[in-house]
Amino acid sequence: MINLIRGVAYFVLLVLLQTLVLNNIHFLRLITPFLYIYFIIKLPAGYSSIRVTSLSFLLGLVIDILSNTPGMHAAACTLAGFARLYIMQFLMREDLPDNIIPSYRTFGYGHFMRFTLMFVVLHHVSLFVIESLTLFDPLFLAIRIVGSTVVTTILICVVESFSSKSHKHEN
Repeated sequence: MINLIRGVAYFVLLVLLQTLVLNNIHFLRLITPFLYIYFIIKLPAGYSSIRVTSLSFLLGLVIDILSNTPGMHAAACTLAGFARLYIMQFLMREDLPDNIIPSYRTFGYGHFMRFTLMFVVLHHVSLFVIESLTLFDPLFLAIRIVGSTVVTTILICVVESFSSKSHKHEN
């Protein structure tokens, strides 16, 4: 029950933060942080692909509705949510316990950073390609993808470091 409440709180908090604050940040008209995908990253490893993909689609749909974007976030989140388990299996090369939640503590710093980076790259490439609907200016597209990926990954790691510290104090 506590995990459900925590999950709903993460969902609502990240959606509000993304739609009210982060969507309005555009560094040099190129870089926009997308912290809301942290919700998908923090889903337990034991969730089925269908459950993760469904929650990812729901998250993207809510962001699309509140941001007035026509399905771009839903599509990118659905793809990233579908690939999440495969990214974890590729990086960890072992079976993970069902109740494990990706974090610095459970994956280790290196594995969690690589997992987050691969996840963010997949999400951002699909989001920005869908958004542009053309490869007319590939350099501009690549700069947007790389810049937003770096900023989003740094934000996720900062939030995760605070989250890990608070969980250490709880135990």
